[in-house]
Amino acid sequence: MNAFLLKTGVLTLSLLTLFSCNDALEEYNPSGLTAETVYTTPEGFETLVNAAYSYQRWWYGKEEGYNIAETGTDIWTSGSGEVFRDLTQYLNLQGSNTALTSEWREFYAAINLCNGGISRIDKAGLSATLRPIREGELRFLRAFYYWHIVESWGGVHFTTQETNGIISTANRTPVETFYNQIFEDLKLAVANLPTTQPQYGRVTKGAAQAFLARMYLTRGMNKEALEMAQAVLANTNYKLEANYADLWKMSNLKTREAIYVVDYSVNLALNDLVNTTFNPYGHGRGSNNAHLLFLMKYDDRPGMTRDILNGRPFNRYMPTRFLMDLYTDDDARYEGSFQQVWLANSTSRPAGMNLGDTAVYCTRKEIPDAFEATRKYQTYDRSKIYNANGTVKDNLRYPTLSKFMDPTRASLNEAQSARDVFVIRLAEVYLIAAEAQMKLGNLQAAADYINVLRTRAAKAGKAAAMQITAAQVTLDYILDERARELAGEQLRWFDLKRTGKLLERIRANAPDNAVNLQDFQVLRPIPQTQLDAISNKTEFTQNQGYQ
Repeated sequence: MNAFLLKTGVLTLSLLTLFSCNDALEEYNPSGLTAETVYTTPEGFETLVNAAYSYQRWWYGKEEGYNIAETGTDIWTSGSGEVFRDLTQYLNLQGSNTALTSEWREFYAAINLCNGGISRIDKAGLSATLRPIREGELRFLRAFYYWHIVESWGGVHFTTQETNGIISTANRTPVETFYNQIFEDLKLAVANLPTTQPQYGRVTKGAAQAFLARMYLTRGMNKEALEMAQAVLANTNYKLEANYADLWKMSNLKTREAIYVVDYSVNLALNDLVNTTFNPYGHGRGSNNAHLLFLMKYDDRPGMTRDILNGRPFNRYMPTRFLMDLYTDDDARYEGSFQQVWLANSTSRPAGMNLGDTAVYCTRKEIPDAFEATRKYQTYDRSKIYNANGTVKDNLRYPTLSKFMDPTRASLNEAQSARDVFVIRLAEVYLIAAEAQMKLGNLQAAADYINVLRTRAAKAGKAAAMQITAAQVTLDYILDERARELAGEQLRWFDLKRTGKLLERIRANAPDNAVNLQDFQVLRPIPQTQLDAISNKTEFTQNQGYQ
């Protein structure tokens, strides 16, 4: 189904989401034949709103979204299991890329659903109390989806009207028009949404404010970004975790640091795995797959076998040497983000190696050869992983991003995780405030915001060493700090693009990704399936530079 060849009959919408419900947003599928009969009841309208949320799962926690948002930047490059090297290393990137095709399709379906809900809400029979809340949610979601679209593809198709039947033409709309609508929607969401919601996963006033702050920063509206960020920071519902590593515990998914999440059910059958009978429009892996993607190949090393604790290694992405070098020895975020040691767990082990002994050690540092020769375990140090120029030497073994690992999975080969995705957390809001202050010329105030996070990140006794001064605050420093704090959290490509640093920092810091990089690749190619489907091909053309 192409983006503009959409039908909005209730059967289609129900099938898209009936078995994509999560642990908080319970979906109700009333019997009915048309949208007009279903969405004019409060119960039916809840189906629409819950369905509008579900499309986020096509990006957050999914390989397609991670490839588009994190790889092809200065901090990640291809592991040996990478399947979208055209995104990560810009290797003949074209509109045939299936990750981009999937996200385009799902985002525009989500936009259409939001448009339909906003236009129908007055006839939904909602109470005077509930109506503005549901409109606020739909407005937030429309802004959220349009942000992904406009930043990824630029001035492409835009509409606020529900599509009924088949539309075979597309328009080219200026980026500014997208953002005008994003700001209008988010301001209404901030005004309408409550501070808390009875169901976990629904957008709140704080989430709308935090996302609006991100949007203001994106558009260079620094005073407005600062004011909105400060409003969130003043909200006592949110609180930084005292220990960075605690953020990633499966037992701590409801942390007060998380401002907005895409939540996944502990009952994996209630997530979004494709099922030909019940959920034909679902995802091929369903649930959260982040735990698979950043893991190095450990399970073929002496003394090691695959287990639940160490995860199922898809070996898709590995850190650039640049990312490894961003962390100082005083910064606990390195150990809180990366796994370096694998303990022997196999019945077959080298002589002298016991269960629980170190079997594999991957380090960003250099280990003297003489010391390595004395170890029973295998070592992969800086010069074994990377060449002298920073290109990758070994894309099988490297420090592994451990933020998203899930030792609660039922089996060692389980691809689905119930881990929620933190889309916006309080730490990002501190960094938004810092960047806004810097751009307003208030360097000490910017340093103060950054130092809040660096104090939290400091190892015991190292808080003073982790503080920065006003003189150190630059845009590049803030981008470095965002990498240390937010690596892997589906923000990096957007951060580099909005700051105008994407090309520069890839070329400076990610030599494997830079080989094929072209200036026009600050935008993604429009999916070829979309271009093939429309009739006004001379008006709606491929983004510049792509075939």
